[in-house]
Amino acid sequence: MDQRSRGRKQMLPRLHHQTDVDPVVLSFLQQLENQGFSGDIESQYSSRLAVATDNSVYQQLPQAVVHPKSTHDVALIGKISSKPEFERVTFSPRGGGTGTNGQSLTKGIVVDLSRHMNQVLEINADKGWVRVQAGVVKDQLNDAVRPLGYFFSPDLSTSNRATLGGMINTDASGQGSLKYGKTSDHVLSLQAVFADGSVLESDLSLGLPESGTFAANALQVTEAVCRDKREQIVAKFPPLNRFLTGYDLKNALDEERDHFNLTRVLCGAEGSLVFITEATLNLTPIPQARTLVNVKYNSFDSALRNAPLMVEASALSVETVDSKVLNLAKQDIVWHSVSELLADVPGKEMQGINMVEYAGQSEQEVAAQVASLTQRLDQMLEQEQAGIIGYQVCSDLASINLIYNMRKKAVGLLGAAKGKAKPVAFAEDTCVPPQHLADFISEFRTLLDSKNLSYGMFGHVDAGVLHVRPALDLCDPQQELLMHEVSDDVVKLVAKYGGLMWGEHGKGYRSEYGPAFFGEELFTELRRVKAAFDPHNKMNPGKICTPLETNFELVKVTDTKRGYFDRQIDVKVRDSFKQAMECNGNGLCFNYDTSSPMCPSMKVTADRRHSPKGRAGLVREWLRQLTEQGVDILDLEKQVLESNPTIKTMIDRVRNSFNKSHEYDFSHEVYEAMNGCLACKACASQCPIKVDVPSFRSRFLNIYYSRYQRPAKDYLVANIETLLPVMAKAPQVVNGVLAQKWVQSLTASTVGYVDAPLLSVPTLAKRVAGQVVKFDMQRLAGLSQQDRAQHVIIVQDPFTSYYDAEVVEDFVQLLIKLGKNPILLPFKPNGKAQHIKGFLKQFTATAKNTAAFLSQVADLNIPMVGVDPALVLCYRDEYNEILGDKRGEFDVLTVHEWLLPRLTEFNHQTRSEVPWYLFAHCTEKTKLPNAEKEWGAIFSHFGSQLKTVPVGCCGMAGTFGHEQDKLEMSKDIYGLSWKPSLGKLPKERCLITGYSCRSQVKRFEQVKPKHPLQALLALL
Repeated sequence: MDQRSRGRKQMLPRLHHQTDVDPVVLSFLQQLENQGFSGDIESQYSSRLAVATDNSVYQQLPQAVVHPKSTHDVALIGKISSKPEFERVTFSPRGGGTGTNGQSLTKGIVVDLSRHMNQVLEINADKGWVRVQAGVVKDQLNDAVRPLGYFFSPDLSTSNRATLGGMINTDASGQGSLKYGKTSDHVLSLQAVFADGSVLESDLSLGLPESGTFAANALQVTEAVCRDKREQIVAKFPPLNRFLTGYDLKNALDEERDHFNLTRVLCGAEGSLVFITEATLNLTPIPQARTLVNVKYNSFDSALRNAPLMVEASALSVETVDSKVLNLAKQDIVWHSVSELLADVPGKEMQGINMVEYAGQSEQEVAAQVASLTQRLDQMLEQEQAGIIGYQVCSDLASINLIYNMRKKAVGLLGAAKGKAKPVAFAEDTCVPPQHLADFISEFRTLLDSKNLSYGMFGHVDAGVLHVRPALDLCDPQQELLMHEVSDDVVKLVAKYGGLMWGEHGKGYRSEYGPAFFGEELFTELRRVKAAFDPHNKMNPGKICTPLETNFELVKVTDTKRGYFDRQIDVKVRDSFKQAMECNGNGLCFNYDTSSPMCPSMKVTADRRHSPKGRAGLVREWLRQLTEQGVDILDLEKQVLESNPTIKTMIDRVRNSFNKSHEYDFSHEVYEAMNGCLACKACASQCPIKVDVPSFRSRFLNIYYSRYQRPAKDYLVANIETLLPVMAKAPQVVNGVLAQKWVQSLTASTVGYVDAPLLSVPTLAKRVAGQVVKFDMQRLAGLSQQDRAQHVIIVQDPFTSYYDAEVVEDFVQLLIKLGKNPILLPFKPNGKAQHIKGFLKQFTATAKNTAAFLSQVADLNIPMVGVDPALVLCYRDEYNEILGDKRGEFDVLTVHEWLLPRLTEFNHQTRSEVPWYLFAHCTEKTKLPNAEKEWGAIFSHFGSQLKTVPVGCCGMAGTFGHEQDKLEMSKDIYGLSWKPSLGKLPKERCLITGYSCRSQVKRFEQVKPKHPLQALLALL
């Protein structure tokens, strides 16, 4: 961009270019809808972008996304697409999108079974099996069968978002596979839909397929291949615990029973043969005793070479983690939960650990096995053998799960490495015979070191599986070429040790290596099987193999990657928007667990756009399109922040807003996704990559509204802190007006604001009159340090002070009871609402003003404490983000942060056995991960018991729940975890730290819950 264009006033341009959908596909989708498809059909650009990536480095834009609701819907897809005019319409099944090799990416239509087909259909506890739809998440299944004493044993790090359909399609295994096997070992039968719409139950005792269908032909041809080529198959398929995906011709034939099992062929087929819609799975009894022995080493090589000893010692599983992964974990929120369980050895450097698990139905048997191992470890420690520097034994189930959660997060943690080079998945699941693993890794390391690549390693050493992700900057074309080079080298290295390039995570874009691995004869037979199932190459084309006697090509490692699109964005812009750019697609934000704070909007909509991953992807594309149009994004942002809108600008905004209905702008699709974000900030800490949606959301909104007119409710929210002190001068009058039905109706229809809270009466000023020390900087500065230590400054926030003044009043009383002199600081706007709504110019001014004031107050060296955690944390997070070094030196504490280190000052004798229940604010427990534990310690000191209730977001999130267009979503989010949890407990004993959360509970439960400090006051 030249200097003249730089000097001109810029406005966000309309991004009107669309990637067109094939007219044949549009015609197919129309027919699908006309003939009774009951699911969702989406062809808008944002929906396609949301499934254009997975947990791999690849990016492929599909033509459309369909979300079937039943097997009938899926069969209809196949039936209609079999018409000659739709021969070029292709499909790829998709579940959780957690594949690391692009298995579900396609240029055709994505068939997403996770949104609607996610029900556990039948559980037979007597016989230990379950029937599920393909979109059921693995942890969801385990939650359903746990009360019956069972679990689905194939374990994987993405179990809280990976679907069973995806697990079946990649024949997933994971930790404990030596004993529990892989997914295919637990599949009793499958319901499969073929590309012609024919449906087959793979348990053939239920009936044979109709003659002339793809199902009938596939059954006949595949069995013939398995029998006729048995000798070659047995000779080629390696004797490993893992499987090579596509197609399991070896295990499909049971020679002892002379029985052909089509189910085995479908497991690991990566959706290249059929759609799997239902599965009947066997279950495993939950072990009654579990113990984890964490063995610590002075080198990763020592951990690897010592692992066979653990396997020989009858361990259920042996997992290994290197020092890089450990060090990354120590910098993450996850470490606070495991630091005591994986304590450093004094004077020694822990460079690797082996996590050795024993499990069984007999506690005595497990204890004996552990005792045998620890006795051996003690001898080796004494003799300084095998690089062992220590070990810890853990038999507490909750602690064991915490350690495994840390291990499961390892993949994401590697992706959070600093710098432009990020660990890349392309050779991350190699598998060799366990006895060769240490030597194989030694050569693997030599290979990576020769390329000057950094990497972290972890894996299932008991099964010979290694997870390694070399760090590369794929925005650099030379680094992308290096990835291809390393990939080829690893294939050769794996072959040397008799292993597999794809031991766990499927082939996907590595399918090009298939012909060399299988050899011409066997690969031809694989193609014959493909041709029988899918003669027109409609099912996930290019993956595994192509139909025999066709000219279709396999996908390649060199195919288009995310980096190709990202490198089109100016490097300064990439660096500035790194919270979005660095998303690696690991998908932890799709977590099934309703008590997990991240991501509430994704949980209730089941729409991938409304997730941190979806929003990050949309912003990346938005930045790319702006760059493509020659827009200097950072300069545009600066101008929006610094300029004042003219009359012409405002007229243009109104006109552009009026034209929204008939003028396409990709920015609107980005806005739609951003508008559903609650700004709860859970992603900023829960995501291993720290994808901070509220941060780049506010920047997007700030720029978006340079072109379009803001809704009236945004101005109300952004200026509420200015209005509240004025309204509080006559609170009864204001409340009287707000209580009028016609006012409520008018506010909802014009401003879009509902359930407006009423102001506190009497006001806070009247409540605490005569009870607080007047704030006087000069007088307070003259106090001795000893006197100042007896004072506490209460920093007001707009919502608690003006809408819930009783809480601040009770905090004043609590401080007095504790022998402190409370000082009520004059109200200063916090600005968080301005940040949420993207009023960044106004927020910057507010933050500067308030930070300067609080910095002055901080010079008094008197503790400053705020009651509402979200507002307190804004001073640390958003203020730092906007002001940086200019923020000043001040620290505002939450109530529990102030209390905890001072407990020894306060004696308390009374004890109460009736517990209280804590519902923590989602921002508080993600930004302050020890908050709940610390509240518990405080209550314990004061003679009471506080139990933490695991809940996610309440759905209020500041003003989000008061907005008319968000009301239903707010209710749905509240119903996920808060409503059922409150329904099981005495509401009068439930304590809630966040004002928003208390407001939400009051709205839906008609009870006024207390802040924990109010319970403490009652205790005193």
